[in-house]
Amino acid sequence: MIVALVGFFILLLLIIVVRIPIAFAMGVVGFFGFAYLQGLGFDNLLEFRWTSALAMASNRVIDTAQEYSLSVIPLFILMGNLVTSSGLSQALYRASNAFLGHHRGGLSMATVVACGGFSAICGSSLATSATMAKVAMPPMRKYGYADSLATASIAAGGTLGILIPPSVILVIYGLLTETSIRELFAAGFLPGMLGILLYLGAVKFVVWRTPEAGPCGDKLDWKQRLEVMKGVWGVVILFTLVMGGIYLGVFTPTEAAGIGAGGAFIIALMRRSLSFGSLFLALTDTGRTSAMLFMVLIGALIFSDFINRAGLPADLLTFVSALDMSPMGVILVILGIYIVLGMVFESLSMMLLTVPIFFPLVQSMGFDLVWFGIVVVVVTEISLITPPVGMNVFVLSAVLRNVNPATIFKGVTPFWCADIVRLALIVFIPAIAMLLPEWLYR
Repeated sequence: MIVALVGFFILLLLIIVVRIPIAFAMGVVGFFGFAYLQGLGFDNLLEFRWTSALAMASNRVIDTAQEYSLSVIPLFILMGNLVTSSGLSQALYRASNAFLGHHRGGLSMATVVACGGFSAICGSSLATSATMAKVAMPPMRKYGYADSLATASIAAGGTLGILIPPSVILVIYGLLTETSIRELFAAGFLPGMLGILLYLGAVKFVVWRTPEAGPCGDKLDWKQRLEVMKGVWGVVILFTLVMGGIYLGVFTPTEAAGIGAGGAFIIALMRRSLSFGSLFLALTDTGRTSAMLFMVLIGALIFSDFINRAGLPADLLTFVSALDMSPMGVILVILGIYIVLGMVFESLSMMLLTVPIFFPLVQSMGFDLVWFGIVVVVVTEISLITPPVGMNVFVLSAVLRNVNPATIFKGVTPFWCADIVRLALIVFIPAIAMLLPEWLYR
């Protein structure tokens, strides 16, 4: 059994290395692995009995397509696309810049805050990075900011998109582990705010060491600041409506996603920023992204069935018990594995490959799966800015073609350190993540 598992894992890695999409890689390996473990063998393909494996795979496809709670994914994606079309990203940056821009490094700090606000209604790290690069980079260059600090603040701020609710990756984690999505959304709020504060501290550290990297911007009076704040009323209302309704139990996450998408559409109409062309692009991008995520999720679930059929979670628990390690020691080993994997895998692939393996083990040791979900997302955030495969960095280098990826990787080092500090705080002080869900729902 162990030899078969190792063989199929090697096959999976080889398929991924040759650039086969991870959805198909996991689905194919999971399907054939499940069939092999049924004792069917591969001696004669013409006599190969596919019944069990086909039944498993078809049930996964049908159940996923019919899962009502999965409608939250396209609806939140649509909300983010409509918000992007309405130009709220520019309004968020202007508002945060009005209060922070006159400080040394203030434009970078304003970028981090704007990324946090935009991620609260977008839910995607890559979309947040790409959007804010177009908004924040020109003014930072205008004031002579170093490219390393300017791009790093965008790349790091963009990682907040997968943690601050509503977050698509938290939804996927909840579906993989059958964990409450509204509890995950509640648990992600305070760690997201902590991330913003630590990133602001990272900017302060950079300009303390190299003052010329982040010159001061213009200072606005309070009248001008209040005038700028009028542009972000849509973001505040939409976030309060969606997340407030979920936290207070007024409606479910799926209903909140529908209300959020409808609210974003109304805001875009009121701002007169939505044309038939932009609406068509928002809808087609939503459909394309949702289809991709559904395929990835189906592949991950088929792969998860193979892992469970092989008994890997039970074998892993037996192995860990034999090592006589403390439960927290096991968590630290898992985090070390995640950080190493983050150097070669992009975030979603890494999470889908590892969560089905680790979450039964974590649950059996008595840890809360909501807390573990936040830990996984935070360590996944780190992979977004970790060389050599930092997806946010490569998105930025594609948008800003005259900036070398090496410059961005050099600039994100203080932000990477801030993420490590945040991860340690959440691991050793679980109340940071669990305070809101325990207060609201338990």
